[in-house]
Amino acid sequence: MIGQVTVAAATAVAGYDLFRDQTWRVSAKTRKLRGCAVAGSTAAGDCYFELYVDQYHIGRFHNLALGWPTRDHIIPLRGNLVPPGATISAIMGVAPTTNPINVVLY
Repeated sequence: MIGQVTVAAATAVAGYDLFRDQTWRVSAKTRKLRGCAVAGSTAAGDCYFELYVDQYHIGRFHNLALGWPTRDHIIPLRGNLVPPGATISAIMGVAPTTNPINVVLY
């Protein structure tokens, strides 16, 4: 696992970087993105974020369920290497409604 984050709905507004205060978003080592799991908010599919490595767009990820993401919620990512010093960002597109958004990056 690369990292995990929980951000309150009031904080995770459109344009907010979910990973902004996380120490693991930048590393001196090469990393490989293997998967992303997203859950939370009020209803499945009501919010999303865009995942980036520096300026490279990896994809758009919607919340798949309420609560905390489990192994069943992992969306596989293949061939996405994160070079040393690169920043991983998760920019909210549509904000969660009332409950926190939870993201686990593998």
